[in-house]
Amino acid sequence: MKGSSSTVTSLPCLSLFLLLLLPSVSSDDLIDKICQATPFSDLCEASLRPLSPSPSDPISLAAAMASVVLGNMTDTLGYIQTLIRHTHDPAAERALAQCAELYRPVVKFNIPQAMETMRRGKFGLAIYVLGDAEKQTDSCQKGITNAGADDESSVALTARNKLVKNLCDVAMSVIKSLMNGL
Repeated sequence: MKGSSSTVTSLPCLSLFLLLLLPSVSSDDLIDKICQATPFSDLCEASLRPLSPSPSDPISLAAAMASVVLGNMTDTLGYIQTLIRHTHDPAAERALAQCAELYRPVVKFNIPQAMETMRRGKFGLAIYVLGDAEKQTDSCQKGITNAGADDESSVALTARNKLVKNLCDVAMSVIKSLMNGL
């Protein structure tokens, strides 16, 4: 019996030793792997690498990317609201007000709700919401274009809308990678 007792106690030590020998996946490797599968890998990496602490598992990576989208949409909504206060063109003001109405529910409710469902392991709603956010961005841009606004602020808004659209594409790709088991 004495011999079997030492065998039993050495198994956990052996298991721990073997785990230490296995190659671990760093958060940088995970970011590389996931971002390479997105349509804008440079944007993905630029969005995720500066985060501290660095997302170290696929779920936190997906949540971090959704958070980046939310942050950019929130900033863009603030920019739109500033433009509304400073414009003197009625057509531009209507187009900007429409943009604000498109962005507001996505920023205030939809993306935060999608992030919460992702934390519970449900990713379908997040993909739907991010796809909808992308459509809202497109609708905003069409309104700005149709209003004929071509000043410096509308060019900046076009760039912001494009960035949000691309970030939505990246976030959806990250979530789909997660759903497909990387």
